[in-house]
Amino acid sequence: MSEKCQGCGAVLQHDQPGAAGYTPKVGSKLCQRCFRLTHYDDLQFSMREGIDPDRILAQIHTMDALVLWVVDLFDLEASLLDGMNRHLFGKDVIVVGTKRDLLPETVGNEKLARFIYGRLKALDIHVQGLVVTGKNIPGGTEEVLHALHWAHGKDVVVMGMANAGKSTLLNALIDKPQLTSSRYPGTTLDFNPIVIDGVTVYDTPGLTPRHSMLLHLAENDLKTVLPSKAVKPVGFQLRGDQSFAVGGLCRIDILNAKPASAVFYCSNLLELHRGRVDKADELWQKHYGELLQPVPTTAPVNQWKRTLLTPLGEKEDIVIPGIGWMSLSGNYDQIVVTHPQEIEIKQRKAMI
Repeated sequence: MSEKCQGCGAVLQHDQPGAAGYTPKVGSKLCQRCFRLTHYDDLQFSMREGIDPDRILAQIHTMDALVLWVVDLFDLEASLLDGMNRHLFGKDVIVVGTKRDLLPETVGNEKLARFIYGRLKALDIHVQGLVVTGKNIPGGTEEVLHALHWAHGKDVVVMGMANAGKSTLLNALIDKPQLTSSRYPGTTLDFNPIVIDGVTVYDTPGLTPRHSMLLHLAENDLKTVLPSKAVKPVGFQLRGDQSFAVGGLCRIDILNAKPASAVFYCSNLLELHRGRVDKADELWQKHYGELLQPVPTTAPVNQWKRTLLTPLGEKEDIVIPGIGWMSLSGNYDQIVVTHPQEIEIKQRKAMI
């Protein structure tokens, strides 16, 4: 049987330096890519678009195993793929919500759990339990360890979107971390078994977030858009026609606010620019890629699409997958989001 990299699961090889699994050292337990990611945060090559999510889900479906479905609480909508209820049908599933530490402390865990269960119910997804965890969150690791024993002798397979924190979560459960984790989507490359508390647990490649902004950013811009600590909400009072530039990533117009309030939950390194709608075109034409940055790697801004949203009539979130969301309340007539064609804007009842 071929040896695999203990960090990412790729088959180790010595012949192709630019390919997955390459190591120049015979007997090494890590491929060169994992070694450099772990020690130097150096991404030699990206695999965020090189992994087929349908293949991953199909393989999970064939396994007689408990599914730990890891979802990034800060980027929840990206985890709720279309058809996920079909892929998980007949499976015992426990949801593990990671990155709780990125949400404001004012969000209570009970309210958060109700929100998650509500979103799952709306998508006809049935689960056996929910664990909420994150960096320095008391009790989270112990609850995940307890969840492993729901398997009752079966294996456990850990699945989720790229960058949801699967490998980071599993490393926290073992004495000596061995799985490669990073902020770069596509770190884990194949099914990678480890034994935890006598249970065989499979780390799996992250599912590709096809409609997420993360898939359409330069690697060096991820530092700006992925928060590393709890985000500080940024609020605005609105009247009339107001426009927001979220860096150079998208434009959100709120029409005929009378009055309303908007609160942004996104990385505090990502700059927000507010102005009047009638001045917004000029702002984007003059400053796109300079004042308005980072910018996506998609088609130019003049080829973006517009998503028109009707207010829900209650406090709501406008979600930019991979980036965060704007929470809106009050009175306004319409929301217009201008964004790259590849991105799918989501509208939901407010999380917070």
